[in-house]
Amino acid sequence: MSLTQQSQRSVWPDLEPHLLRVRKPARYVGGEDNIVVKQPRDGDTSWLVCYPDTYEVGQPNQGVQILYEVLNEVDGTRAERGFAPWPDMDEIMREEGIPFFSLENHLPAGSFDVVAFSLSAEVGYTNLLNCLDLAGIPLRAADRGPNDPIVMIGGHASFNPEPLAPFVDVACAGDGEEFVLEVDNVLKQVRNRAERLDHIADISGAYLPDRYRPDYLEPRDGEPHGRLRGIFPVEKGTANRVPKRTVTDLDEWPYPKKQIVPLTETVHERYAVEIFRGCTRGCRFCQAGMITRPVRERSSATVQKMVAEALKNSGFEEVGLLSLSSADHAEIRGMCGDLADTYEGTATSLALPSTRVDAFNVELADELVRNGRRTGLTFAPEAGSERMRKVINKMVSEDDMLRTAETAFGNGWRHIKLYFMIGLPTETDDDVIAIADLGLKVLELGKSYGRKNKVTVSVGGFVPKPHTPFQWAAQDSPEETDRKLGLIKTRVARDRNLNLRYHDPYPGQIEGLLARGDRRVADVVERAWKLGARFDGWDELFDYNTWMQAADEVGVDVGWYCQRERASNEVFPWDQLDSGLEKDWLWQDYRDAVDPQGSSGPSEIDDCRWTPCYDCGVCPSLDLANQTAHAQPSQQHSRRLPILSARPG
Repeated sequence: MSLTQQSQRSVWPDLEPHLLRVRKPARYVGGEDNIVVKQPRDGDTSWLVCYPDTYEVGQPNQGVQILYEVLNEVDGTRAERGFAPWPDMDEIMREEGIPFFSLENHLPAGSFDVVAFSLSAEVGYTNLLNCLDLAGIPLRAADRGPNDPIVMIGGHASFNPEPLAPFVDVACAGDGEEFVLEVDNVLKQVRNRAERLDHIADISGAYLPDRYRPDYLEPRDGEPHGRLRGIFPVEKGTANRVPKRTVTDLDEWPYPKKQIVPLTETVHERYAVEIFRGCTRGCRFCQAGMITRPVRERSSATVQKMVAEALKNSGFEEVGLLSLSSADHAEIRGMCGDLADTYEGTATSLALPSTRVDAFNVELADELVRNGRRTGLTFAPEAGSERMRKVINKMVSEDDMLRTAETAFGNGWRHIKLYFMIGLPTETDDDVIAIADLGLKVLELGKSYGRKNKVTVSVGGFVPKPHTPFQWAAQDSPEETDRKLGLIKTRVARDRNLNLRYHDPYPGQIEGLLARGDRRVADVVERAWKLGARFDGWDELFDYNTWMQAADEVGVDVGWYCQRERASNEVFPWDQLDSGLEKDWLWQDYRDAVDPQGSSGPSEIDDCRWTPCYDCGVCPSLDLANQTAHAQPSQQHSRRLPILSARPG
């Protein structure tokens, strides 16, 4: 698609007069430090990298920042950013005929070659449709013409693309750094939209939904829907399964280098460096840990260099060392010590937003707050009873957790936050009440070290996710989740010093529908959007009744998708995407959790980084020779650490 085929006129003259009418004008102006502004030129390829939420939520997203930089480093390639407009701006844009636009040049989304959405969670689906509609891009891929952009999705929520399949041209499962460059190369060589899609289909990791068709069985046993028989290629030569993309050497991809510095407040205001990708702890509920396997570490030297350059380029005063379990990095102690030495006495602070917590990790947290004020630590035991922690493969005893809490309070930390889930497979009321009991025990310890010490217990409902051992599990109904929350509320009522927070269970029902839905659920998404669903991750805007009305109107039984346990041989809507994990391995791990053989209860699995391979299926197809330098645990690690997530906060 030539740049002359779409209007390249900036919408800024139409937009600017209305900025004072909206809640946060800074969301829409651009102009931040470290942005890349390239003027449109004929022959260049153009990408609009979008996050389907507000600027303050989307701008810190690592996926958006990394792909933005990777693409803009290519000569002849222009990447800009787009974020979902808040309803006040949405209304103005529709009144004034202002299309969905980019921040760098304020160009209409329809003028780009690719409009790519980073999907961290399912709650962004209706915003994605709204952005396309505001852009004047036909919602359904089948209705798009030769001058329309290619609509692409990636991110964790794209590992089941079927609820968005009719609206998407291309889905990328896995790491996007190499993938987008290969797509960009196609865009440079081919100008015809249809031919571009033909070539993109040959790229490893590219799933083009319109080249596959779902087939359903007849409903049985009084069920409202027929189960999926399979998703099959439309044409001969199309792959039956699409493998995920995996970047094996993170040192070759040291991004972001020049992180954009927002002009307004965002949810995270720090330079974030990913110190490793992937997790092999084996938490059975955790989609992120499963789909990002194997573990790939960034070397300490590369991290040090990235931090130094980023702080110089951005002026941020906080550095976040990110991963799914940052303290598991083989060089974490030396890395943090070196960084603390380098920035001691400056305004720069360090944080590990996700760590494993035992006495060692509290010491590590102390290292990160040298000369600073100890405020709070956040732990995620996930379940209150030891039995439930075995079910979900969080291998830590209550004694370990209480010892960790005591060490934290004893070292001057004043506030501990505990995160739990309810609705996990095999859960009983006793397991639910154990959440409250554990919180009260931690609070009692805290008070022994200071009467002003605080404990917060936060509880959310479990949602089964694709490509995990729990993908077969039934999800609690919102009513059942409410009942279980009542058990916790009653238990903690006797001690008002325990701060209890909990999530509304009704958004979780819609998340469950979208997480495990098939292509039939796409009609629910579209209808909900037409009925006004927007920003479904925001409590003040989410409307459960709208979603249920949409499902009823298109004939989808939400309970069938959410509250039904899947059969062992059931075909999933995401089976055509190969995450690397063997389905038989996931099934056996599920059975080991919910139907253990023997008196010892659910089977636990150690981290395969420190133990023999469990044959999950991920590693054999990958060249991981570059990881041998980081493949052994450091001296600070034992072979079996308590499985708790923690962060200063």
